[in-house]
Amino acid sequence: MKREKSCASSIAGIAAVIAMLGVLFMPQWVRAEDDASADNAALYRMAADTWRFYAADIDPNTNLPMDNLTWAGGGSLSGKGQYTSASNIGVYLWAVVSARDLNLISRSTADSLVSATLNEVAALDRFQGMLYQWYDTTNGHRIRNPGDIDCTTEPTPVTDNCYFLSAVDNGWYASGLIVVRQALPELRPQVDALLQQMNFGLFYDSGYQHPGCNANTGTDPNPYQPTGQMFGGYYANQGPAGYHNGALYSDPRIAIYIGMGLHQMPGDVWWRSWRVLPPKQCPTDPDFSWIGQWPAPGYWQTYRDPQSHKKFNVWEGHYDYTGTSTTFVPTWAGGMFEGLMANLVMPETIFGPRSFGLDDLRWAQVQVEYATQALHYPVWGMSPSSTADDSGGYGGFGVEGLLFPYYGGGADASHPNLGLSQCHGCATEDTVSPHASFLALSVLPHESYANIANLRKLYPDIYSSDGGFYDAVNPTTGAVGHRRLVLDQSMIMAALDNAITHGSLQRHFAIDPVARIGLLYLAYERMSIH
Repeated sequence: MKREKSCASSIAGIAAVIAMLGVLFMPQWVRAEDDASADNAALYRMAADTWRFYAADIDPNTNLPMDNLTWAGGGSLSGKGQYTSASNIGVYLWAVVSARDLNLISRSTADSLVSATLNEVAALDRFQGMLYQWYDTTNGHRIRNPGDIDCTTEPTPVTDNCYFLSAVDNGWYASGLIVVRQALPELRPQVDALLQQMNFGLFYDSGYQHPGCNANTGTDPNPYQPTGQMFGGYYANQGPAGYHNGALYSDPRIAIYIGMGLHQMPGDVWWRSWRVLPPKQCPTDPDFSWIGQWPAPGYWQTYRDPQSHKKFNVWEGHYDYTGTSTTFVPTWAGGMFEGLMANLVMPETIFGPRSFGLDDLRWAQVQVEYATQALHYPVWGMSPSSTADDSGGYGGFGVEGLLFPYYGGGADASHPNLGLSQCHGCATEDTVSPHASFLALSVLPHESYANIANLRKLYPDIYSSDGGFYDAVNPTTGAVGHRRLVLDQSMIMAALDNAITHGSLQRHFAIDPVARIGLLYLAYERMSIH
């Protein structure tokens, strides 16, 4: 069935709503007053403990955040990941603003910390304002990979990380800049000098779009390509990476929000990206019968883009959680931050109650249901994180639904796939990361708070007052990975800021002009979930 939806909203209308954000962001805690006060006090203590991590994490040589710190065995500091990325820098900026919002630091301290980091960022090698994949925090030099060569030894452009610009990582970096210029407006000139150089148009595939197909036909220009989507990255002085971030309900959508908000990507990128990988419209379209659920229920819906007024045929599909009435749009590999990280800054739950805001709730519910009812874990929250040991490893953990029947490619109505993520075999389900619970505070506040408390009760080694939660625990064996990642600690800081102050970090981002286009699209779309 094909449906058409017209755009009843306008950018001016969204702007008026943004002015009312202070009213829209209602308190997270709706329990009895005494209970809510106790909850907030406990959350505030966690924020104060988590903030202590940053005193050790910021490299004094450059004022850049290190990727990770390790306390092997839970003892003294034993290892430093002295490298950083665009994402790490962006979310560190969130953390400083959150510390200021929570009165953990003064305004002058926040200004000093952010300004020192931005001064260093301005001196880093960049390409059209975009940060490269990795930097050495001891000297600010671009490196190919952690512990690998200095990129000055590779002067000729090649397709490796010395020249790679990540769309999603630069999206998180830009989000930090946007938050800072609203939360600390005295730093606006410094932020604007960096943000105005950024060109998200590098990542947009502007090639010919076949109007009636999911991808171009073999006879079209750019044959078989899903044009109109966002490339996953770009190689400086060479061209775009050879793949697209086609799944919209994943963390790369932060770059889409910002790319559209800067008017460097058209609305095409929103509609041409996929919610659930779609059935064929043309014989030459990709066969997606290998995905986690196939065939996925849904319908084709025609939207008229609110900016260009072009029409787009969008597959509004969903997955079903087997044995329940829960419907949802899955992430790619089943991780919590793939789904809910964007909501830390872009208020999807407020502006997208029929689209991604609703799906943020549904994805958190799937995480809880699967971990507790299918896996029978005493805690929940699976998301890419450190491994639950002191090896210094990192894993792509997530809810894939591996316990449910899976029939592989060529599934049909008689033998459907029943996975819970789009990719099968991309993640394992044996590790819980505390940051996942904090991400869910905005949609499942009471369940999340209880899970956070349960993590500390059942696995006391997972928490210490000199940095808050360690990154990972095996819920079956109780083994803990005594490592903290600046990415995950900053998600915790941001989530605590939003929970305690009723959405301060989201407000900082949402009142910026860059956010308005994203808010418009969130409010306009209506997904098939319920």
